[in-house]
Amino acid sequence: MTAIEISEPGGPEVLKAVQRPVPVAGPGEVLVKVAAAGVNRPDVLQRLGAYPPPPGASDIPGLEISGTVVAAGEGGAQLIGTKVCALVAGGGYAEYCVAPVGTCLPVPEVLRMIEAAAIPETLFTVWINLFERGFAADGDTVLVHGGTSGIGTMAILLGNLFGLEVIVTCGSDDKCASAVELGAAHAINYKETDFVDAVERWTGGRGVAVVLDMVGGDYVARNLKCLADDGRHVSIAVQRGATAEVPIFELMRRRLTMTGSTLRPRDVNFKTMVADELAKTVWPYVEGNRLKPVIDATFPLAEAAAAHARMESGEHVGKIVLEIS
Repeated sequence: MTAIEISEPGGPEVLKAVQRPVPVAGPGEVLVKVAAAGVNRPDVLQRLGAYPPPPGASDIPGLEISGTVVAAGEGGAQLIGTKVCALVAGGGYAEYCVAPVGTCLPVPEVLRMIEAAAIPETLFTVWINLFERGFAADGDTVLVHGGTSGIGTMAILLGNLFGLEVIVTCGSDDKCASAVELGAAHAINYKETDFVDAVERWTGGRGVAVVLDMVGGDYVARNLKCLADDGRHVSIAVQRGATAEVPIFELMRRRLTMTGSTLRPRDVNFKTMVADELAKTVWPYVEGNRLKPVIDATFPLAEAAAAHARMESGEHVGKIVLEIS
């Protein structure tokens, strides 16, 4: 099969098309003939040498796929011949990919395979961190950084479905307009406006119930200023730095909670549990044509380098997807 290999750590140009053996599905796994694969920020970090795959995972990048199940190990035969999308720990940038049975979700007729491939990574991430770790609930106001990223657009879409008022930050007026068009209650151009002041004005000084933060570094202390009493700060990435100075007395005085998570290293049992919950709570919206990911651009598998360059440009709104013929 054709797959995209990281020849060495570096820029997009290190992504090379190579021939690899078709993987074999083991117990609890299925082999998927891949139709499309989502491109995500962790793929870029892996390419740079900063985010190695967990033990046992493929070294081929790609954390989410859609396609048709063509073979299965023990416990997966019932999926042969079906169209699925799946969260995987690696291997997505290829013509065939092994996926755990437990992280496969059925692709309904209303969803294109390109759209299906753009769902798992961001849906799992937003659900776990905004709703489960952040306890966001109907009527809450939340702040999400990176409002037009794959994570940000999914947070807006899910927030609309589950009764949240979603405030986002974006890097331009055009992106702010796009976020509002998608359903954000308010979008802040962080290059022109202090988001702490903007959140205070928008909420009438109350603050937000949850901050979903992919920035880290000096944003953390500023995020805490945006929180209402008993608010929750959830970290999912550290684009501006992995350390921060935290005002501990403020945590105590206002009963704030700081938490966070990473998804890729979690075991299959945990991911299966999340998939089961999503199948019950979110997938009916997908099947009812009420939840579709925002697609920014698609690229052929052989142009994975161009897809990474698009992501690193910061110009994208929504998901970037590789299409496999």
